[in-house]
Amino acid sequence: MKNPVVDAWYADPESRVYNDTVYMYVTNSLPFDDQLNLDLVTTTDLEHFEVYHNILDMSTYHGAYRAIWAPTVIEKGGKYYIVFAANDIHSESEVGGLYLGVCDDPHGPFRNVFADGRPLINAIYHNAQPIDAHFFKDTDGTIYLYYGGWRHMMVCKMNDTMDGFEQMPMPSYGDIAREITPADYVEAPYVMKIDGKYHLMYSSGDWKNGTYCVKAAVSEDPCATFEYYGDVLRAGEIADGPGHNSAFCFKGQWYVAYHRRTIGDLNANHRKLCIDRLDIVDGRLAPVTMT
Repeated sequence: MKNPVVDAWYADPESRVYNDTVYMYVTNSLPFDDQLNLDLVTTTDLEHFEVYHNILDMSTYHGAYRAIWAPTVIEKGGKYYIVFAANDIHSESEVGGLYLGVCDDPHGPFRNVFADGRPLINAIYHNAQPIDAHFFKDTDGTIYLYYGGWRHMMVCKMNDTMDGFEQMPMPSYGDIAREITPADYVEAPYVMKIDGKYHLMYSSGDWKNGTYCVKAAVSEDPCATFEYYGDVLRAGEIADGPGHNSAFCFKGQWYVAYHRRTIGDLNANHRKLCIDRLDIVDGRLAPVTMT
């Protein structure tokens, strides 16, 4: 395996393993007006990679026309559900937000769950921009949706039919979203479970430069505030601005998928898809060595 894993500008990888294949759903790292769809990168050996373009049926997502960002995918009942952000909305009067799609195949094409083409979340709860969604499936099968920009992180609990939300414990916003923002949070949540505890990785700093990094936090409850305990990915001699990551276990080893930039390259969209080993030491996520 060599980094970057493909020769393309990609960011915000959401990684999953299905049938011994690693799937990485990615943002096309382009100017916002040119971000018109999402791509998928797959591998069966972490050495050879295949790219699938345009995995969304955009005709079904009404009003989504730019800034197609940061996908998350989860399997339930033999179907694959995707959530992604569109249009970089800054108010509830704008069309866009987080859209929900579904497909019988993890490759797509994903079509909107809703026949009328509406987004899943258009509201801006507690000043959390509806971007950077992440699905987490707990060991009991419950699926949570984490999301949020503008330094606010929200959590929702998906309903059994995967087309809406269960009511969240108070305090919550709109009865469906609860804020659980950890220290120095900016965006890009990712949750995993280790020894019965919930571990959160999230991005801090500015995505446009070398200050971007990934921090880790832990909680006893997936719907409670996470306590920061260390940095997982930081700029170094290899690369600048590593961030917006996910993790996956492949053949018994954990890995982190993330994007980073070349030191000295000031083009904000020049982000590259990378994979490195993720170790768990004494029940916590250890700092990642970029290679």
